Amino acid sequence: MPKLRVLVTDKIDPAGLEPLKHDAGIELRMAVGDKAKWAEFIPSTHVWLVRSETKVTEEWLDKAKALRLIGRAGVGVDNIDVSGASRRGIAVINAPAANTISACEHSWALLLCLARRVAAADASMRGGGWERGKFMGVELAGKTLGLVGLGRIGRESAKRALAFGMKVVAYDPYISARQAEGLGIELAEFKAVLAASDFVSLHVPLTEKTKRMIDAKSLEWFKPGARLINCARGELIDEAALAEALKSGRLAGAALDVFEAEPLPADSPLRGLPNLLLTPHLGASTTEAQLKVASELSQSVLEFSARGVARNAINLPGFDPDLLEAMGPWLGLAETLGRFLGQTLDGGLKAVRCRFHGEFPTPQRHPLAVAVLKGALSTILESTLSYINAPILALERGIEHSEAAAPASEGFPRLLEVTAVTDKGERSVSGAVGADGGPKLVRLDNLLVDVTPRGKMLVLSNEDRPGMIGAVGTLLGRHKVNIADMRVGRRAPHGEAVMVITVDEDPSPELQGELKRFEGIRTVRWVVL
Repeated sequence: MPKLRVLVTDKIDPAGLEPLKHDAGIELRMAVGDKAKWAEFIPSTHVWLVRSETKVTEEWLDKAKALRLIGRAGVGVDNIDVSGASRRGIAVINAPAANTISACEHSWALLLCLARRVAAADASMRGGGWERGKFMGVELAGKTLGLVGLGRIGRESAKRALAFGMKVVAYDPYISARQAEGLGIELAEFKAVLAASDFVSLHVPLTEKTKRMIDAKSLEWFKPGARLINCARGELIDEAALAEALKSGRLAGAALDVFEAEPLPADSPLRGLPNLLLTPHLGASTTEAQLKVASELSQSVLEFSARGVARNAINLPGFDPDLLEAMGPWLGLAETLGRFLGQTLDGGLKAVRCRFHGEFPTPQRHPLAVAVLKGALSTILESTLSYINAPILALERGIEHSEAAAPASEGFPRLLEVTAVTDKGERSVSGAVGADGGPKLVRLDNLLVDVTPRGKMLVLSNEDRPGMIGAVGTLLGRHKVNIADMRVGRRAPHGEAVMVITVDEDPSPELQGELKRFEGIRTVRWVVL
């Protein structure tokens, strides 16, 4: 079995990578900072592990023809072209929990230094001074901490604030008031949080909505004399506007661990401000965090190697590996239905609709619908397809896809119905997982059938008339095509019917032509699964 080739291009804790080194199914390649080796290894690499130094750009992705997974040893992925990876079906994972405590503690180290002016006092002492009156600080007890973002790090910060006797207010549109109340936190709108807080700490990811959320306008909303801490992403702050707010005294101080450009340029307006504390992106720089990040990433790679699904994939929401494993037979059925239907269509595909009849838990529906879409697109596109890029490629081509719950269908406690819409009409197929765990096609265009979808199949739409089955069988025999299985379905005697014939040999163009000309046969489709 071919090995999974894993490339590491940034400094990642060696102890955390040990599980990969000792796995017989993995070939670990180290090329830290060596772009010549990157160029050599990238085309055949399956998994690429980075920290923040490596920039995974469109240029590198174009060369990474075998790449299936990018792993970020940390939380932020703004050094990775996630949309480019997604279009290529490449999963992007991070290690979201590993550096939570270290990042939280660093934000608190900065907050405490700001409150008591520790860094400035230390610099004064080292310069020979003894200026007790110059470095007057403030207590935390009784003050208000405003948290922008209540993810893992934000919640840990809230715990520590409450232990210091602070009041905590927070802005997070994805947290309910009940959740916040359970944490001892008061929720408020962004502007209100800034206006009420003595200290403001940022804990949100970088998105189009959060980019420069702290700008000249929002700085006017701050409580006069407040202090700002940012250990999240540098681009959350308009640095020039912050520098002006610090110079004017609008803010009493700020502490930054992250910056718009890293390393921070020598001519940055942030340098040289006495009320600004700077550290060089140290949030995750603890022995414990580095080991945790590397270990978590290694475990994700091992799981990907064993199961083919990436845990914590930020561009594959809702696809938890444990859920997918439990859904295994249904995922296989869903993709098969898509592939089967895609090969029986006339015209250009316009929409794929999934209806889930019966007991399908809500978390299962979206992965199954994407599996159907992946199967259908595989019949019309040459692109490498995955659960990640199938919806993207469909959107780019104007192919709609939808999913809906429906009542149970008679005789089937769970049934997946798929309808494909083209510019020439519609076609549907329904399937279920049989008692043996295998896939079954049970309806084709609402005609009842009982087909095991596998191998090579001729799918005929025909009139139900005496002698039709025998005549088709005779014709196949004359062309030396052996029938492995034949299933028929009809709406009513002498009406519309369907015939699904599993064969051992490929039908020649001549045979398919004869079938199409055969009286009573309306359509002939060749399906390979």
